[in-house]
Amino acid sequence: MPHQGTPVGRVHALYRYPVKSTSGQPLVTAAVTSSGLEHDRRWAVYTHDGGIASGKRTRRFRPVPGLLDWTSECDGPDGVPLLRSPAGVPYRVDDPAASEALTAGLGQELTLREGTTLQHHDESPLHLVTTSSLAALADLLGGAIDERRFRPNIVLDTGSAPLFLDRNWAGVELAIGDDVVVTVDAGMPRCTMIDQPQAGTAAGPRALKALSVHNGVEFGVQARADRSGVVSVGDLVTLRGTAS
Repeated sequence: MPHQGTPVGRVHALYRYPVKSTSGQPLVTAAVTSSGLEHDRRWAVYTHDGGIASGKRTRRFRPVPGLLDWTSECDGPDGVPLLRSPAGVPYRVDDPAASEALTAGLGQELTLREGTTLQHHDESPLHLVTTSSLAALADLLGGAIDERRFRPNIVLDTGSAPLFLDRNWAGVELAIGDDVVVTVDAGMPRCTMIDQPQAGTAAGPRALKALSVHNGVEFGVQARADRSGVVSVGDLVTLRGTAS
């Protein structure tokens, strides 16, 4: 039964990122699969050495300053995303002109590629953030903070009391709406991307330092879908199991 358990809130917002490390696309309804939200991070930008363009440097990722100023969306019937330049010029991601525009605009050789067996997400297929945690961080920073800075897939309205509520959710199940059940795996480790500006979102106060002091450099949680389905803004969310 989807609504068995303890009610913890409702879906406040949904986002997907059809091209990884570009600004997100807000949604009212989204399909949730074992790979995350449908079309989320299905495409990515690759650097000349085969790294995946991001805001950080790791074995897999390469920093590409300015990529967050580009946006992506996926609304067409063929499922091919559109990439938009900071000036609003649209490019189909499967058109070589899109890679050429990125290369020219960002000053290095870049190529768009569709995902195969290599997943483009960083830590987990789904990323959840709560309004309680947003309020707790806002208290630490001395002002409201834009949820989009954390690039979540699902924002849960758990109220306005300032509390890092979700850090105790590791191992629990969340039932979302009538169909979807996800398991929370662990907190989401953060990097410098949360302090970088992106299209439509100013960087604001430094969040990474505050999280390193007060929340173990984590914000939000990693999750995976145990049961696929459709979720919508306003859906009830219930917690199954015991928070640690």
